[in-house]
Amino acid sequence: MLELRAITAGYDREAPVVRDVSLTVAPGEAVGLLGPSGCGKSTLARVTALLHRPDAGTLLLDGDPVRRWRHRAPREQRTAFGVVFQQPRLAADPRLSLADLIAEPLRATGRREDAPDRVADLAATVGLTPDLLNRRPHEVSDGQLQRACLARALVLRPRWLVCDEMTAMLDASTSAALVAAVEHYRATTGAGLLAVGHDRTLLHRWCDRTLEVTAAGTIAAV
Repeated sequence: MLELRAITAGYDREAPVVRDVSLTVAPGEAVGLLGPSGCGKSTLARVTALLHRPDAGTLLLDGDPVRRWRHRAPREQRTAFGVVFQQPRLAADPRLSLADLIAEPLRATGRREDAPDRVADLAATVGLTPDLLNRRPHEVSDGQLQRACLARALVLRPRWLVCDEMTAMLDASTSAALVAAVEHYRATTGAGLLAVGHDRTLLHRWCDRTLEVTAAGTIAAV
């Protein structure tokens, strides 16, 4: 179980963007987080993925409180999460080929030997053809790069996925393909999902339940 209890977070302690927010994501559950731009939903997603320390509140992973964040968090907690951001070009190292981009977390955790097979499997899962894997980000489209970023998020077999506006910059067919890839992964692994977005229709169709972050930084069921 993933639990956020009374989370207050932002980038200025005097003006937090989310206030006293609580939510849970059960294994295998898909929870949507809806809200307008600037409401704090991306900040909450970063807290959930251990990428941003909250100002107050507690995050529990399988009942254990998280005490460290980002690179200071224990490896077993950090690697429990796979994250896909809205803008793939800001999330991808422009010097890496798509194959190296996907394999990056394996190499960072000392599992280089797993890279060739894992990269090939995930490329097929997300719809990347072999000829694209040797290309660098500037040589592929936004949709192709986002496919590679999703594959990178899945490469360590995370138990929780955080998709922060994953499809916001993509056309309808690519968006549908990426959602299908996430659902295939969830169906085969039982991973939980927090899907962040502003597309109410997409989140209602994709998720088991949807929560809304208000302009005041609080949360409510919809």
